[in-house]
Amino acid sequence: QVQVLESGGGLVQAGGSLRLSCAASGRISGLVVMVWYRQALGKPTELVALITSDGRPTYADSVKGRFTISRDNDKNTAYLQMDSLKPEDTAVYYCNADGSHWGQGTQVTVSS
Repeated sequence: QVQVLESGGGLVQAGGSLRLSCAASGRISGLVVMVWYRQALGKPTELVALITSDGRPTYADSVKGRFTISRDNDKNTAYLQMDSLKPEDTAVYYCNADGSHWGQGTQVTVSS
C-alpha cells in the first residue's frame, strides 16, 4: 500500500507565497514521477507541475515563472513552491505519485 500525504496549504493574500509538500511512503519502488494537480470550484482538474524521477520539471503555462517544483529523493517527497500567487490559483491541490496514488488534497486560497 502506498500513502501520499500533502501539506502546506492555507490562506494567503495575492502576491504572497506558499510551499506545498507531498510525501509518498509505503510500498513504493524507487523514485517515481510526482505530479501536482489542482481543481478549482466548478472547473476541471488541471495539471500544475510534474517532476520526473531524475528531476526534470514541467509546468502548466498558467504557473510558469511563478511556481517551482522540486524533490528530495531521500525522503520521496516533492515540493511545490508557489510565489506571486493570484486569486485564480485558489483551488484544492492534489499530489499524485507514480500515476496511481493520490493524496487527499490541500486547500489553497488566495485573497485579492
